[in-house]
Amino acid sequence: MTDLENNYLKRSANHSQGEDVNLDRSKQINSLVKLAVIIAAVIGVGLYTNSIDTIAVIAALIVIIMVHELGHFVTAKMSGMKVTEYFLGFGPRIWSIRKGETEYGIKAIPAGGYVRILGMNSLEPVDPADEPRTFRQSTFPKRMMVAVAGSFMHFVMAFLLLWSLFSFIGVPNPSKVQIAALSKFDGRTTPAAQAGLLPGDLIVSADGHNITSSSQLASIVSKSVDKPVSLEISRDGHLIKKTVTPINAGEVTISGQPVQPAGKPPIGLIGVELAAPTQELNPLAAVGMTITNMWSYSIATISALVSHFSPHGISNYVQQLQHPSTQITSKGASSRFESPVGIVRLASQAAQSGIGPVLSLLFSINIFLGIFNLVPLLPLDGGHIIVAVYERLRSTKRKRYYVDIVKLMPLTYVVVTLIVLLGATALYLDVTHPLSNPFG
Repeated sequence: MTDLENNYLKRSANHSQGEDVNLDRSKQINSLVKLAVIIAAVIGVGLYTNSIDTIAVIAALIVIIMVHELGHFVTAKMSGMKVTEYFLGFGPRIWSIRKGETEYGIKAIPAGGYVRILGMNSLEPVDPADEPRTFRQSTFPKRMMVAVAGSFMHFVMAFLLLWSLFSFIGVPNPSKVQIAALSKFDGRTTPAAQAGLLPGDLIVSADGHNITSSSQLASIVSKSVDKPVSLEISRDGHLIKKTVTPINAGEVTISGQPVQPAGKPPIGLIGVELAAPTQELNPLAAVGMTITNMWSYSIATISALVSHFSPHGISNYVQQLQHPSTQITSKGASSRFESPVGIVRLASQAAQSGIGPVLSLLFSINIFLGIFNLVPLLPLDGGHIIVAVYERLRSTKRKRYYVDIVKLMPLTYVVVTLIVLLGATALYLDVTHPLSNPFG
């Protein structure tokens, strides 16, 4: 072949590569435009329906999912494993872009996310050239790091959310009593309004007794019908003395309804709604409280999971499917699992109640997902952890042991079936018998 022919072939090859690069760039630009249109459409719908707060919380839930997968992604890359996909959702692709050996994108059903790491088990066929970079060929420490990373990210997010709640939003202080609102009596001014009490006032003492609970103040007021009660309140950091004279609750109606049935002994009433005031913590002090609360909430979550899957818990769940309940066990926590429909409803309710309930909801979701993913059963992350540990224990210096995944497949199918069944029944309950608002 002559030099002229060689130069011609090189120019042709370079021209072809240039066309491929331009084509690839064109696809990337089209993908980015498509993603921008989708995001703009979602924001537009939120603004039009006045549900932008709810959409923001849902976006935060999506971020939680992808941060979980980001933990697997980063640790796999750090460990030298080959990662071919990093996607939000399942089903057909609606947007994707390739960078290097990894494709990033969004699929049509945003019910989760995934990272595809080559060779997660011994059954997956892999190109022999890529075998050294598979999950199954990596060292035990690297496999453990990748498997644990998702739950670790959930606990990191839970810590940051709860710490932010304690440091910047505040939490109720049960040892203090605050006037949340003044009541409205039919046809008369309330004693509280006559005394000049205002929403936001802290009740420090009543008739010389330090007030540390709403029930304590209610007890003093109820026994003082037509008798002046001396109050010491804190308003804007200043102590103020007020005198209020409770009236007989039997003489009061609100919206046409009597406060106290006729014939009952007289009970004093001043016309206030009480609440525990929120109090911000010093950021350093909030660290210790955050860790303490994370630990106690994690233990409670583990206990709840064990209870749900115990024979008694399964029996109760079956009865609930037969006779759905709308009751909740405690504020902010339901007595059953939530489907994506239920979670979206909770997100909307939390968004309408303020940033505090939103942070609390996101915190609880992270703790649950962090623990649930560590359950030692495939296909959950805990299943990969237990397989790696078992292989390490069975391996020797001369020969590495590999678990026969085929033998685990029946159990894995059972686990997947149970998860699908749980999701389907939770969806049924959320659609037909939604829980009452836990943030109301």
